[in-house]
Amino acid sequence: MVHLIPMTEGEFQVYHQTAAREYAEEHVKAGNWHPDDALEKSEKEFQSYLPDGLATPNQYLYMIEDETPAKVGLIWLAATNQGAQRFAFIYDFVIYESFRRKGYGQQALLAAEEKVKALSLDTISLHVFGHNRAAIALYEKVGYEITNIQMSKKLDTAGYIQNP
Repeated sequence: MVHLIPMTEGEFQVYHQTAAREYAEEHVKAGNWHPDDALEKSEKEFQSYLPDGLATPNQYLYMIEDETPAKVGLIWLAATNQGAQRFAFIYDFVIYESFRRKGYGQQALLAAEEKVKALSLDTISLHVFGHNRAAIALYEKVGYEITNIQMSKKLDTAGYIQNP
């Protein structure tokens, strides 16, 4: 059984540095951002979502602890609005490498549902990069459904001569 424990300021500082870099790398890997400015874009997004760090209203950052209590990962939830709908959004969810494939991810997502219900919200949304097949499988296993799909295809343009 896992528990979601509010992140401390020290944990947040370590998380922010690591997460901004990893988020930039994911966008580069997905082909969304150029490597030269990816970290800067990532930092700007983090600043827009967490202008007051842990004190930012409607943002909930938790460490995921098991029963020992070892920290096995983290989750960042937000209470947000889209039009008239108010819902929770998972901005980040990580199970540390050495704890993966042991059921912690599923337990953490179920624990997050309880936190979201306590906020009087009835929907949780999230984004997952298409290349992250393991995460997609986990989310589907606990009941998340695909709501949108964006697809791309890289074309081989080697040897292509453009007509004048």
